Amino acid sequence: LGLSPTILKGGGGTSVFDPVLCDLIYNWFAASKGQVVDPFAGGGVRGIVAGWRGLKYWGCELRPDQVKSNLEQAKEIDSKYPRSLLPMPEWVVGDSTQMLDDAPEADFVFSCPPYGPLEKYGDDPRNLSNKTTLDFLVAYRVIVAKAVAKLRDDSFACFVVGDYRDKEGYLTNFVCETIHAFRLAGARLYNHAILRTQIGSAAIRAGGTFNAYRKLIAVHQNVLIFCKGDAKKAAAKNKG
Repeated sequence: LGLSPTILKGGGGTSVFDPVLCDLIYNWFAASKGQVVDPFAGGGVRGIVAGWRGLKYWGCELRPDQVKSNLEQAKEIDSKYPRSLLPMPEWVVGDSTQMLDDAPEADFVFSCPPYGPLEKYGDDPRNLSNKTTLDFLVAYRVIVAKAVAKLRDDSFACFVVGDYRDKEGYLTNFVCETIHAFRLAGARLYNHAILRTQIGSAAIRAGGTFNAYRKLIAVHQNVLIFCKGDAKKAAAKNKG
């Protein structure tokens, strides 16, 4: 893609979504020239890669400073690679539980939600990372339901998620919670892939964490593909 980590930088010290995975998912599951809706648009990568591929993109993010950063990155890339982002991604500021009502009809839903309190995204009480486990899951199901409602029939959706530990150190089965939320919303699990992430400091942290608490360190994320409607018709729209 020619998109370097320097350009596709994260905001606020949070993780950066993998642009190679992003391009691959769009290539396999997003209809050509279609509309992407992203209810957790905390980073610019999914929008920038969508524009690079000629897809329309609408993303919602609670933090104005992050939306500003996303737009700056998109404009920077467009200046370096003229007409690479056509159409230009659209980011809106607000709470997805409300803003999704005005989102465009989607040919593909693509997002990476916050993993509970694992990463903090500011002090706004509306932010899911600041909620209790129960309130987090209630709001999460509302957002998933509204996103699926915007998804056209016979279309795919993709969420990249991972299990996380609660404040007491116990694992929350976020993968199953996500699958359940989509099922309630009318979309069924169609594919499940494992994305191996960079080990980084995991090897260093693993020894102390395991010796003290017997906790294992995860070095992967889960790529969940859902289908709303007829899977054969959805696949047919994405051939080529």
